[in-house]
Amino acid sequence: MERELALELVRVTELAALASAPWMGRGDKNSADGAATSAMRAMFDSVSIRGTVVIGEGEMDEAPMLYIGEEVGSLNGPEVDVAVDPLEGTEIVAKGLNNAMSVIAVAGKGQLLHAPDMYMEKLAFGPALVGKLSITDPMEVTLQKAADALNKKVSDLTVMILDRTRHESIVKVLRKVGVRIKFLSDGDVAGAMAPAFPEAGIDLYVGSGGAPEGVLAAAALKCLDGELQARLMPADSNEYNRCVQMGIEDPYRVLTMEDMIGTGDVYFAATGVTPGEFLGGVHYFPDQRAETHSIVMRAKTKTIRYVRSLHYLPNKPFLNNDNK
Repeated sequence: MERELALELVRVTELAALASAPWMGRGDKNSADGAATSAMRAMFDSVSIRGTVVIGEGEMDEAPMLYIGEEVGSLNGPEVDVAVDPLEGTEIVAKGLNNAMSVIAVAGKGQLLHAPDMYMEKLAFGPALVGKLSITDPMEVTLQKAADALNKKVSDLTVMILDRTRHESIVKVLRKVGVRIKFLSDGDVAGAMAPAFPEAGIDLYVGSGGAPEGVLAAAALKCLDGELQARLMPADSNEYNRCVQMGIEDPYRVLTMEDMIGTGDVYFAATGVTPGEFLGGVHYFPDQRAETHSIVMRAKTKTIRYVRSLHYLPNKPFLNNDNK
């Protein structure tokens, strides 16, 4: 894949973020998501790839665009798998909270796991813990191993987890051993990425979230030299059979980074919609301009670029600002 692709992708996430940001705090997550999706799809036509969406807005009969199997890009360029979340954190934007992003991951054709839309158990961590932890260990063992590797007391660890009732048993263990807990209202991709950013102050990300978001986070962590381990959590026989139909012969086995994103090159781009752990949100100025903060990364080179852009909104033809 060409190195220019990185900046082409960030232009796509920028437009999706700009399209959804006007809905911040308006209590309408569907309109926010629809605006981001329409803008992202339109901008993809300018990207020099022959892409196939493997993680998107749903099946063909569920989503009007960016559906699984849809071809995207200019259709001139490398054949690639594309994973998208035009608005990671729809509820976040609706409520005016932190950590909403527009996200894209791109890898060589056949690399990305076709993750079914179900829960996935996750354990994510930064470079210092790679190869030293296992999702199969009890939580107490994982925390002790992490503390030993980081030369910390267990009580000095900070663990991030989604604030959900399904995590009550995990939270009890975390409270028992005395770690610090940082709860997320939403934003599963940002949460899993956080341990790889020293400035975030997060040592581990644990708990369950969406499987498609797990693949996106794994792509980011590969670029950041971090790691995500996962296990799918089919809730019933229908979800189990769906995994098998999608090529996952043993839905309960541990999924490694290689299982989720392959061994080849990976690109990841994200633009903040609302402020988060490592990205600023869209900020408006009175002269019809808006500022975006993005990150774009490539696994092969380990290059991490932070992109601050100032946009003149009347020159963005794909934006729908009828709600403003």
